[in-house]
Amino acid sequence: MRSRVTESQLIMKFRGKIVDVACLNHFARVVTTISKLTKTCVLRLTPDNLFFVLSGKVANGGVGMWCELSQANFFDEYQMEGVSSEDNEICLEVTPENLSRALKTVQSAKAVKVKLTKKHCVCLTIAAELPTMSSVSRVVTHDVPVDVIPRRLWHEFKEPSVPDFDVSIYLPPLKTMKNVVDRMKNLSNFLVMEANLNGEMNLKIETDLVSVTTHFKDLGNPPWGVDASQDGGPSQSRDPEAMVQARVDIRKLQQFLVGQQVNPSKAMCNIVHERVVHLILLHEDVSLQYFIPAVA
Repeated sequence: MRSRVTESQLIMKFRGKIVDVACLNHFARVVTTISKLTKTCVLRLTPDNLFFVLSGKVANGGVGMWCELSQANFFDEYQMEGVSSEDNEICLEVTPENLSRALKTVQSAKAVKVKLTKKHCVCLTIAAELPTMSSVSRVVTHDVPVDVIPRRLWHEFKEPSVPDFDVSIYLPPLKTMKNVVDRMKNLSNFLVMEANLNGEMNLKIETDLVSVTTHFKDLGNPPWGVDASQDGGPSQSRDPEAMVQARVDIRKLQQFLVGQQVNPSKAMCNIVHERVVHLILLHEDVSLQYFIPAVA
């Protein structure tokens, strides 16, 4: 999405500073996780939050992603001026791998500054003050090219609505789940995820030659999944034992599990029967949503 930088876009300003090493490493892990999920995405900056967005058209078979970070939990200093006072946001198309690579090289820094700059092109410039044995400071700078997304396209990168799911369930340990999916990937390109309101989840593959199912029990269901019946939701008359399922591209699920470095305190899955799998990872200051469309 290449775009010419207009005068109104040149007045946009962003600068942030991270001093705490734990915050820097955590931010780097989040960006690395994003880089495993997509080659390009949109970085949306607001006064309070940073968002990494992939607005895949799930209805057309693309995956979608929404990662939200509270800037105050990462940055010691954070200043931004958006397109205007009414639209106080900045939207940039970034290559997460480039950002991740730059952050990995500065993880021992005393301080890292991130700034929106205009050089040979628009860049996120990452300047790190590295520790030295002498009194002379050593600064390493990385320019990560970005594209400014014009205001007229912002509507494509708003928070996705939570699908009207049929079942919501907590996921088993992600490492265990990854090991299962890794083995199944050698047998089939597609995997069926199914779950019920009784805390049970199955991962299944079925081919002409083999049928394999891994069962998980006592996972628990998030309160909103159980309470949906009070709102006249999808579980109103659902038998707790009845399975809801979606058949997905196993590589897209594996990609999600391989890249995960957020170390979530909670990991959940919403399933819209035969339509979409909505995965949610929650950590104190980060939330990551990933949408995988079902295939016939």
